[in-house]
Amino acid sequence: MSTGFVHSIESCGAVDGPGVRFIIFLSGCPMRCLFCHNPDTWEIGKGEKWEAADLIEEAISCKSYWGKKGGITVSGGEPLVQIDFLIELFTLAKQRGITTCIDTAGGPFSRNPVWFEKFERLVDLTDTFLMDIKIIDAEKHKALTGLPNDNIIDMFHYLDEKKKDVWIRHVLLPGWSDNDAYLEKTRDFIRTLGNIKRVEILPYHTLGVMKYKSLGIPYQLEGVDSPSEERILNAKRILECDKYDGWKN
Repeated sequence: MSTGFVHSIESCGAVDGPGVRFIIFLSGCPMRCLFCHNPDTWEIGKGEKWEAADLIEEAISCKSYWGKKGGITVSGGEPLVQIDFLIELFTLAKQRGITTCIDTAGGPFSRNPVWFEKFERLVDLTDTFLMDIKIIDAEKHKALTGLPNDNIIDMFHYLDEKKKDVWIRHVLLPGWSDNDAYLEKTRDFIRTLGNIKRVEILPYHTLGVMKYKSLGIPYQLEGVDSPSEERILNAKRILECDKYDGWKN
């Protein structure tokens, strides 16, 4: 039995997977995205300790709000950092007939046999993946997040092979991803995948700036404004957001 490190819990979330969902935010993330609004979730091994069985019972207490599509979503931080705990949690969820969703940037994904065997088990227990495309350009991705994206692209292809439902989220960041050439390249990549149910634009915002100040972490996007409504609509048009079957929750 493994213990999970939980940053926070949201009992009724409406935008993190199909239907209304019980959202578990796990602690720990290997990425350092410049636009991250939750730097307080970065540290691995920090947070409130929970047993998987207790979390399932906590979730079930909210089940009356879920409707037909709802269930559990595990977010972060980066939930794949705690893959053993996820496997145990989702095994119990499936035993109780609960739908499962993971909100991940894919940073820990690896074909290393030991890790990949665990991931294969986790995929079998997961109904939907919410995945970020931070920025499609490999060099820009490393500058923006601190990590390369070749393994993340590989994870997209693997989930496509497994025919797992994926919702894509793309943060529109002026000076970075808010670039027509990058958006078109992202669209072309998405077109290679047959399992995408939703594509969503998340406009960059500065709501997390105060957290950086309280943690004593320099905020590197000072002076960057949120994208205009015109640029948001432009990104939605290029990424063909309205064509995907799962666009309506």
